[in-house]
Amino acid sequence: MELVGLWRYPVKSLQGEPLASASLEDSGLVGDRQWGIRDERTGRILTARRRPELLAAAAAYDDDAPVITLPDGRTAVGPGLSTDNLLSQWLGSAVSLVSSAGSAGGRAEYFADATDDNSLAIEWTMPAGRYVDAAPVLVLTTASLRTAAALHPGGTWDPRRFRPNMLIDVEGDGWVEDQWVSHSLQVGAATVMPTQPCVRCTMVTRAQPGLEPDVDVFRTLARHHHGHFGVWSDVLEGATVSIGDRAILAADRSAEGVASL
Repeated sequence: MELVGLWRYPVKSLQGEPLASASLEDSGLVGDRQWGIRDERTGRILTARRRPELLAAAAAYDDDAPVITLPDGRTAVGPGLSTDNLLSQWLGSAVSLVSSAGSAGGRAEYFADATDDNSLAIEWTMPAGRYVDAAPVLVLTTASLRTAAALHPGGTWDPRRFRPNMLIDVEGDGWVEDQWVSHSLQVGAATVMPTQPCVRCTMVTRAQPGLEPDVDVFRTLARHHHGHFGVWSDVLEGATVSIGDRAILAADRSAEGVASL
């Protein structure tokens, strides 16, 4: 198996940046989801579940400063009043760019029915320290992409729609990464531990640059795979990972010794 895709998302729900290599630490890829756009009225961190237009903007880093590029080409660099004013003007309400560092866990919302934006909005709290939904790293495989595409061939199963951190090339078909839960996965010199399937939501149906809206993407996953796609993973051993790194699955680390599967 091989690492063929690597992404980080500097600002929650904005377009991320593909990387050739990245440093992986205990809390995830360095710089990943370190920033969020906070609704000053509710205190919640905005996501494209509730504000789909967020996916039309992009974020990258200039050294340690997040650089946000809006759909019209205007840019904002780092946190501060000018950035907050520009984002507030764009979104039509008072917002601010805030860091996740030291946060107790950002609050956000999702819809009870992922195909209906008029359904009940439910609040949840993200893990402390990063604006991630459930765990530090999201892993997806090419096998799952092929399997889903065969079930909904009219859809566009671009990895960007699913916002993984790592895309692992695996031969064959099937929801391969489901079987990796509780097994360690070595990627280059780093090791991650898939802990749970990623439960998908409205996000995968949203339009973004180059991708049309498609509620049947979610319906396909719900009908054929309990709405799961990819696996949330913890970091067991940090290191620099790079495109082309070999990926090796090992047996459950709770077992005596580590045997190759």
